[in-house]
Amino acid sequence: MSVVISDQVLRSLQMTEAELQQEIAVLFFQQERFTLGQASRFAGMNQLAFQHLLADRKIPLHYGIAELQEDVKSLEENNWQ
Repeated sequence: MSVVISDQVLRSLQMTEAELQQEIAVLFFQQERFTLGQASRFAGMNQLAFQHLLADRKIPLHYGIAELQEDVKSLEENNWQ
């Protein structure tokens, strides 16, 4: 599914496309709808940069079994065994 957001809407929000993606990622991470990995990918950032973004906003990390499994899967896919 694709969502198209017009340049006019971005201008009215005074945001870039990347900033809007980050805001959505942060929101879904806070609501625990995205894992850390999912949120960082959606935001177009590596996990460390996304963690810094969360820390700057004083948003705590929630790291559970789902995140651990996702990290292990990601490492396996990248041959980090």
